[in-house]
Amino acid sequence: MSNTLSPRRRWLAALGLAPLLQACSPIRLINATVPSNTHTVLRGEAYGSAERQRMDVYLPVDKAPDAPMAVFFYGGSWSSGERADYKFVGEALASRGIVTVIADYRLSPEVRYPVFLQDCALAVRWARDNARRLGASPSRLFVSGHSAGAYNAAMLALDARWLTEVAMDPGELAGWAGLAGPYDFLPIGIPEVQLAFNWPDTPASSQPLFHAPSGTGLKHKVLLLAAKSDTAVNPQRNTLALAQALQQRGTPVELALFDRVNHVTLIGAMAPPLRGLAPVLDRFSQFLLQRTT
Repeated sequence: MSNTLSPRRRWLAALGLAPLLQACSPIRLINATVPSNTHTVLRGEAYGSAERQRMDVYLPVDKAPDAPMAVFFYGGSWSSGERADYKFVGEALASRGIVTVIADYRLSPEVRYPVFLQDCALAVRWARDNARRLGASPSRLFVSGHSAGAYNAAMLALDARWLTEVAMDPGELAGWAGLAGPYDFLPIGIPEVQLAFNWPDTPASSQPLFHAPSGTGLKHKVLLLAAKSDTAVNPQRNTLALAQALQQRGTPVELALFDRVNHVTLIGAMAPPLRGLAPVLDRFSQFLLQRTT
């Protein structure tokens, strides 16, 4: 794949839809497959004053009292991404009865670690404060994400510093879900990630796995999904190692590694044309819909 492709076009090519790259806005072709009768959208909700402190909220058409609410953070090496590209995620979860927040956050090189985590914490605080207005239950609030976004979700759940800064506690979360997340990536070799994390002055405490054995973390449930053939984020070092560390401390973890998908098509499998690749949507939505006893 050519290095001259934009992040958005690289994303589409990795989904196996390279013939569509001639289109002006290729990601729109994926989102064009999303039904419009399963959800409504509140666009551009502000959780802060910065331009990228915005979110889209996907509301189920068939509303249920005290619905679960999932805040979803996308990936992009903390240097690219925008919420509009993940309409297919918002619709997929909303169609299953889950109020879904797709949040932008500030990116490198504008900011460095930990500013993007602070943005994500503010987004979660907004979701908690507005849950009842949106038909969701504050006690059924989840953080989630894919790739770099899964890292963000893990850090909010496992390292109490970030939610404490916004007058929350990780224990207020019902759980969290990580899809193909990088949870242990020191030393850093990727240039854009080096920049985002101020490498080599990157603290060990920046890694989710650092907090898994003894951090404040969650007593509630965790979902970890990954592709067996992920060559971008090694599932053994990241997903499996984190699952083991959490299970050893008594945290309930649901774990699944899928065939037939890679790092990108794992999240792509939530889009209508690609759902046959792996049951990602089924596992994700079932996890969010379960009630914690």
